[in-house]
Amino acid sequence: MPSSGSTRNRPPERPIPLFVRVVGDDHPKACTGRRLLHRGLARAAGEPRPGAGPVVLDPYAAEPLSPADRGRVVRTGLLVIDCSWNRLSGRGRFPDGAARAAGVHRRLPILVAANPQHFGRVAELNTVEALAAALSVLGRDGEAGRLLEGFAGGANFLAINRERLVRYAATRDGEQIRAAERALFAAGPD
Repeated sequence: MPSSGSTRNRPPERPIPLFVRVVGDDHPKACTGRRLLHRGLARAAGEPRPGAGPVVLDPYAAEPLSPADRGRVVRTGLLVIDCSWNRLSGRGRFPDGAARAAGVHRRLPILVAANPQHFGRVAELNTVEALAAALSVLGRDGEAGRLLEGFAGGANFLAINRERLVRYAATRDGEQIRAAERALFAAGPD
């Protein structure tokens, strides 16, 4: 049946560029960043130029990633620094200044890990979970789901965090993300 012309076909959205910088202190078989690179799902990050780099997912950034960041992320991509949580704990920064020259830093909204190493821990996501969470917050659920395929706990991650991710994706900006976090975690995480 011919189209009446009243419905427009939107061109498919361009996938968000994903970058990984592996610092190298994780166990190679447990390193989801290396596996993303090996599978061609992300590109290795070189040294970004100041102000021109992708949005850096940084657990110590003050501002949370929100749908307001979508335009910039589509243009410049997302960068994760793949390193051990043991190196991050208590330091308040990445090892060896790994992300110092990159562009804007954003933390992920509060989520619960589903990976075997940190299952049930609040905010201790592995690299693939972090990228999938960012994609979901930015309204790219399909990309998030495809990214998690074949990773232990991948499908569980989206299921465990479904309510949180839906709430975060429905916000406009960082202030609304913080309000959603307060509401979702007021009684403690599930």
